[in-house]
Amino acid sequence: MKKNRIDIITLGCSKNLVDSETLMRKFENLGYECVHDPKRVQGEIAVINTCGFIEAAKEESVNTILEFVEAKKEGRLGQLYVMGCLSQRYKSDLEASIPEVDKFYGKFDYKNLLADLGPSTVQASEPTTFMERRQTSTLSRKITTPKHYAYVKIAEGCDRHCAYCAIPLITGKHVSRSIEDILREVEGLVADGVKEFQIIEQELTYYGVDLYGKPRIAELVSRMADIKGVKWIRLHYAYPNQFPLELLDVMREKPNVCKYLDIALQHISDNMLTRMRRHVTKAETVALVKKIREAVPGITLRTTLLVGFPGETEADFRELVDFVRDTRFERMGAFAYSEEEGTYSALHYADDVPEEVKRRRIDELMSVQQNISKEIEAAKVGKTLKVIIDRREGNYYIGRTEACSPDVDPEVLIPVGRRRLRTGFFYDVKITDSEEFDLYGEV
Repeated sequence: MKKNRIDIITLGCSKNLVDSETLMRKFENLGYECVHDPKRVQGEIAVINTCGFIEAAKEESVNTILEFVEAKKEGRLGQLYVMGCLSQRYKSDLEASIPEVDKFYGKFDYKNLLADLGPSTVQASEPTTFMERRQTSTLSRKITTPKHYAYVKIAEGCDRHCAYCAIPLITGKHVSRSIEDILREVEGLVADGVKEFQIIEQELTYYGVDLYGKPRIAELVSRMADIKGVKWIRLHYAYPNQFPLELLDVMREKPNVCKYLDIALQHISDNMLTRMRRHVTKAETVALVKKIREAVPGITLRTTLLVGFPGETEADFRELVDFVRDTRFERMGAFAYSEEEGTYSALHYADDVPEEVKRRRIDELMSVQQNISKEIEAAKVGKTLKVIIDRREGNYYIGRTEACSPDVDPEVLIPVGRRRLRTGFFYDVKITDSEEFDLYGEV
């Protein structure tokens, strides 16, 4: 075990990753050496940033904690701390069931962790909550992604209260950072060599309502695009209800705003949309998708769908399958409903769709999407696309087009040849072949 080293383990979404990166920089400022997601336990101290979104994520978080507890018992680890969403929601239960953990912290009280571990020089004026953080200048963080791209979290929390979702119970109400604070962060990241920005929050189309009285996401993205050195901006986690259509003008007119939108629709049946408390109808959803594609020709749409929600009939599911076939999303993910305590659906509905039915529906839906994706990717063969190189693996350089977000979307594989390609640089790549999800090409 290496003294003064902290192993930081991040579970869950990219929003958690940003929190871990902020924490790592602060630890380094206190004199610690920080390593993110180490392949094996090496540090004297470990901090696990947990996810508590759905049952599978909670299970992964608990299992990870238990793995590090075992390392502590075996003397390979000195101290173990747990923070994040799972700890925020189930702190007292975790303390009782896993006493080997030195201390549990919530999602926003990392300052207490710094105070507990670090010297007394931790500044009392450091902001603790996201509400406080938005009032300050940009907080530096240690980027753990490849240095040419980074995630930028523009808000925390959510006011939507969909029936199945525990996020508002964990993170609280929607709190936006100021436009000026975000732009300062982007300028700082550009100065550090970042070219590509993944803009994230729980519901980015609501950005700015709490601060400015109306959505300001279009203005934010437009001003961000005007910063010299910003090459790509990609938008994640939009909501279909009250979608700010002016954002589409920015996406169409600004060449460095990727024609890419991650918008979670969850379902299409009016019965399901009502029971899920989505505050949008099938007709409105179909019209919105049509409007987005008309306003931004060539846009890549990513969506997430939920099957097996309480009361979902076979007719509801067939309607969803038909919608996926007709709409032909470029990217789509799906997950099965899991009951989360405290949510509206857990309090008001019985989890009445059998697990085997949920699994069958997931498999069928993803099979339909697999065929769609195969056809969409095959249509790119012969075209020349702008690609950014992320890394080299074996005999291939691995890159992405503007239609591909890191970690979740297809990649472009370019055989290693006499010409050396540089990580973080853009190249024009002719697509020579395709698979169901990935592309092959040559510079």
